[in-house]
Amino acid sequence: MATNLNNPASNLQQQSILTLLDFSAEEIKQLLELAADMKNNPGAYYTHLAHRSLGMIFENASTRTRVSFEVAMTQMGGHSLFLSPRDMQIGRGEPIKDTAKVLSRYVDALMIRTNDHGKVEALADHADVPVINALTDLYHPCQALADLLTVQEQKGSFQGLKSAFIGDGNNVAHSWMIASVKMGMDAVLAAPEGYGPDPGVWKQIEQAAEQSGASVTRTRDPEEAAEGADVIYTDVWTSMGYEEEQAKRLAAFKGFMISEELTANAAKDYIFLHCLPAHREEEVAASVIDGPHSAVYDEAENRLHVQKAILASVIS
Repeated sequence: MATNLNNPASNLQQQSILTLLDFSAEEIKQLLELAADMKNNPGAYYTHLAHRSLGMIFENASTRTRVSFEVAMTQMGGHSLFLSPRDMQIGRGEPIKDTAKVLSRYVDALMIRTNDHGKVEALADHADVPVINALTDLYHPCQALADLLTVQEQKGSFQGLKSAFIGDGNNVAHSWMIASVKMGMDAVLAAPEGYGPDPGVWKQIEQAAEQSGASVTRTRDPEEAAEGADVIYTDVWTSMGYEEEQAKRLAAFKGFMISEELTANAAKDYIFLHCLPAHREEEVAASVIDGPHSAVYDEAENRLHVQKAILASVIS
């Protein structure tokens, strides 16, 4: 796709990226193809976003998201601005509408990381530039695209694969399940009682699976989910904002740690994914995350290449 530098993904230009539910399998494939080309031929894109700017609104801490977006803009000749609520009037009560309208006059796209998905939707409704969801309480689409790129690299194809998410039915689980079924993988989510996915989001996942022909199931048995799995994914059991529930969650998730015993009946060449940061010997055994099946560092690197593809596609 490097031959079309002026318009790498024309059908995505000026389109906000809030959730992968809004995208077809073909559009996701297009982003993955572009990300792969950017990874293999970075020099072809060094000036693609010259004189373009990205406003980055962060309402919670970040390592991979902030660094990958900043480096992505730099490697394509653009510029990024880190914006925290304490440095902006939005932190003092300025309406989102006003913030969106004003920032749209300055930058070519906005990225936001926040706990409230409604805030991302409101920002997109009022902004005159594309808005990228860099994480909310419901979705993490950029992470899921990096996950897909990693699976594509490791497996060559999504067809015939079984994807298992074992752990908290959170935003990462939502987006990974959406990504899995959109690309035709059979997907299963294993979570203990009381920690399953959001009911409304799960209904959307089932609808996406029906459209793609993939199967999607839920279970409370991590061994059932891991059996025959080609991809096993987990996340921390206590996400940001839920620290006071840690002891309760540790008890509820007993038996859900991704261990060598749990993965014994997975596909022999399964790969392990984790969005990071990880708590070794909590949600995953050190022997798994640091072992031969782990692709977590490739997955983390792919955040950069996916962010580049997203930015090049939505910024005109």
